[in-house]
Amino acid sequence: MRVIFWAGDSTNTCNKANKYPQTGIAQAFDRYTAFDVVVYDHAINGRSTRSFIDQGRLAFIYDEIREGDYLFIQFGHNDEKETDLARYTDPDTDFIENLGKFVAAARNKGAIPLFITPLERRNFKDDHATLEESRHAPYVAAYHKAAEKFHVPIVDLFKTSREFLEATGDEPTRKYYMHVRPGEAFWLPEGLSTDNTHLKYEGAMKFGELIAREMVKLGEPFSTLVDEAVLHDLDAVYDSNLMEDGLKDEYK
Repeated sequence: MRVIFWAGDSTNTCNKANKYPQTGIAQAFDRYTAFDVVVYDHAINGRSTRSFIDQGRLAFIYDEIREGDYLFIQFGHNDEKETDLARYTDPDTDFIENLGKFVAAARNKGAIPLFITPLERRNFKDDHATLEESRHAPYVAAYHKAAEKFHVPIVDLFKTSREFLEATGDEPTRKYYMHVRPGEAFWLPEGLSTDNTHLKYEGAMKFGELIAREMVKLGEPFSTLVDEAVLHDLDAVYDSNLMEDGLKDEYK
């Protein structure tokens, strides 16, 4: 059995039923993995590289991770919060240093680290077609510096998610984020129309797909963690209507 440990924030955390329909990418990522891959989702709301380490969450992973396992490292949203000294990291210094601590924890146990840049927020300009300048940019740049410094492969979800959002547009991408209609979620009786950071299940699936496709491009040892037949079938769905191509018999 191959094991992925996933360290991150609320865009990846495993949400309980009382937060439905909010869903983290890591929570849904096993829909893309090979049959012998297990995802241990250690991401948690509100954490930065600093607070994740300070609260002993990396230490917990260190105690559990084993040789041949994987550590996916995805932060940025909360490292940006300059007024919160318990979470803020400078992208040119602390953030890179902290990423190195995650890498060291993995490699000291014989595990394999992977950097994943933060998911882009769904903040469109008034033209409803292009995104605003991102606060993530300095941290994405830091990820690439850290990848070179520590010789760690990187999946640039920031880049691919930003491209996807702009290609798809403002209104059609609302369904991926926590835009909730009144009555849709019992804990949000009046609905929610302002959350462009956290994801619904549809968003976790879409952005998980983008990560899976980038992992395939990386090659071994990451590509075989992904069930490429799933991606192939998705391509077929995007290219044609499978229900009209004879597969409807599977759903009788």
